[in-house]
Amino acid sequence: MGIYLNPGNDSFKEALRSKIYIDKTGLITHTNEVICTLDKYICVSRPRRFGKSMTLGMLAAYYSCGCDSRELFENLNIRNDPAFEEHLNKYDVIFLNMQHFFLESRGGNATDSLEAKVLKELKEEYGSFIKEDITILADALRIIYRETQKKFVFLIDEWDCVMRERQQEESMQRQYLDFLRNLLKDQPYVALAYMTGILPIKKYGLHSALNMFFEYSMTDQDVFEEYTGFTETEVKELCRQYGMDFVSTSDWYDGYTFTRFQHVYNPKSVVEAMRRHKFSNYWTSTETYEALKIYMDMDFDGLRADIVRMLGDGNVEVNTRSFQNDMQSFKTKDDVLTLLIHLGYLGYDSQMKKAFIPNKEIMEEFENAMSTGGWPEIMRILKASERLLEDTLLCDAPSVAAGLDKAHTEISSILTYNDENSLACAIRLAYYSARKDYKIIREMPAGLGFADIIFLPLPGIAKPALIIELKYDKTAAAAIQQIKDRQYPQALEGYSGEILLVGINYDKHNREKPHNCLIEKLIYKNV
Repeated sequence: MGIYLNPGNDSFKEALRSKIYIDKTGLITHTNEVICTLDKYICVSRPRRFGKSMTLGMLAAYYSCGCDSRELFENLNIRNDPAFEEHLNKYDVIFLNMQHFFLESRGGNATDSLEAKVLKELKEEYGSFIKEDITILADALRIIYRETQKKFVFLIDEWDCVMRERQQEESMQRQYLDFLRNLLKDQPYVALAYMTGILPIKKYGLHSALNMFFEYSMTDQDVFEEYTGFTETEVKELCRQYGMDFVSTSDWYDGYTFTRFQHVYNPKSVVEAMRRHKFSNYWTSTETYEALKIYMDMDFDGLRADIVRMLGDGNVEVNTRSFQNDMQSFKTKDDVLTLLIHLGYLGYDSQMKKAFIPNKEIMEEFENAMSTGGWPEIMRILKASERLLEDTLLCDAPSVAAGLDKAHTEISSILTYNDENSLACAIRLAYYSARKDYKIIREMPAGLGFADIIFLPLPGIAKPALIIELKYDKTAAAAIQQIKDRQYPQALEGYSGEILLVGINYDKHNREKPHNCLIEKLIYKNV
């Protein structure tokens, strides 16, 4: 058992011994389906702290012939796979954490260091076949295969670290990609190549030829959806075990949306929240908000407006296909937004082709990034939001109208004023502070139509629900009447208690004319 050749199952043992372990061994079923086939090249990209390294430890424990892992997998999901016995501990595994090599090279040639270290372990195991003058890893592996017919499983972690951390060193990037291509492409000794990183690998100019890989990224995880994070079923069970409120957990950490699994949760944050029995920013606390701010402040036409729309709980269309899969070749706002999807700062609906801020944890990170300058209009709106909510709960309609009028005017420097969606965005930002006590739902199916905005109090919060209806060039009374006529309160399934009906109207063509507001109380009993 070595560090690079057949690293054993210690990493997986540690995962199993952890206080919280979610069984994701079903992923091995998919790798078993492609091992030793033309589809044996897999690259799975996910944000940091989304379990990539843990997955590689699991795969090493399962495939490596340098250990006996039968007992570890005996009570896990993969045990039901018909191919379980066929592949269990049957392959030599080469495990490469690329970040380690690039950090340890200290400016030298990281791939030379990698080859030397892996060759040393190969010669210890297969010295009778490999002469001392062999210095190229691929040559040694071809010789071993020729003499023994043994195939290797390659597990590569942080494959893209050079693209992320050595962004300006193009020659190094090209040399590194050439190394990977020579090591893996069309080589008879490859049984499986499973790479993980944050960025996809499709486009790096002329060096986009790692085209043998099937890619699974945050824009399309395909068969790996349920292994990207925690599923809704898994989180519900954790909340039951640890006595945590599921609705609040969803509000904080849900939001990554795929085709079959519409609710995928940030695994790092859910584990920390369960362990500490407290909701907080756990994933974002592992990296400074300055990393996000750099991309938010990029000067691309329409980028600021899109960020504002998403801060207002909206979503924006994104063309993810133009992204060059690096962290500097930005040509449009879509490139920046696509990078933020891959980094985990944005969720993405592949069917609608729209991006959005996925949850409360990430929303607060955007707020932190804006707080240091460059977004004065938005920060003024957010800072006034606590007072606006207080005025609303006091049914002080004139003060609410004045507050919303100001927020709408502030945001008009970024978004078009005479646009109903702009007003809706301004209102959601104006009530920003309400997020700590309310679940905010926009365009919720309700009664005989769609309620514009609903504020539903979180469990344990003794505050009334709010139903807000927006109108332009009509009256606030007409907005209130629509709430009643279309029976919007019926949408609050399971809720009984006080509801504030808030009608808002503004003049679409006259910015000088103030907004008007009407607030009515309703005691609603759900039957």
